[in-house]
Amino acid sequence: MNLQSDDFELFGLERRFAQDRAALDARWKDLQRQAHPDKFSAQGSAAQRVAMQWSVRINEAYQRLKSPLKRAAYLCELHGAPVNAENNTTMPASFLMQQMQWREELDEARDPQDLEQISQQCRQAERDVLLRIEQLLDQSHDYAAAVAQVRALMFIERFAADVNDRLDRIET
Repeated sequence: MNLQSDDFELFGLERRFAQDRAALDARWKDLQRQAHPDKFSAQGSAAQRVAMQWSVRINEAYQRLKSPLKRAAYLCELHGAPVNAENNTTMPASFLMQQMQWREELDEARDPQDLEQISQQCRQAERDVLLRIEQLLDQSHDYAAAVAQVRALMFIERFAADVNDRLDRIET
């Protein structure tokens, strides 16, 4: 294992979308304990700098692996299918129509119940997309098709954040 290892190798995990969050959290804590710079204080500043690099690398990997969206995008990239969300915005027409409908509903929502209903729709759509991503990545190994689902998940997460912001403003 070295600083150049991919995140899965660094954490000793199989390269797959489905991950046990509790096991991931436990492994992160274990790796942080092993690499903590204070552990190397008796070995001098050079050893502490290396430990700090390891600590930063472990944290970066953990942030990618714990987020389903980031983990899915990372797996696609590792298999030669980068998401390139800023350059590739192609989406199926049905998903674009769903986006437009949600935006209209959000614009028309006037009370917390309306917003909560939209939020529930988002959560269900997110669950559905996550299941499709898992199937595409872990069973079909269709990374190109997974890219479209990752982009859909990116929209759903952004839209859900907009809904939550509106809910927060109404409730305050």
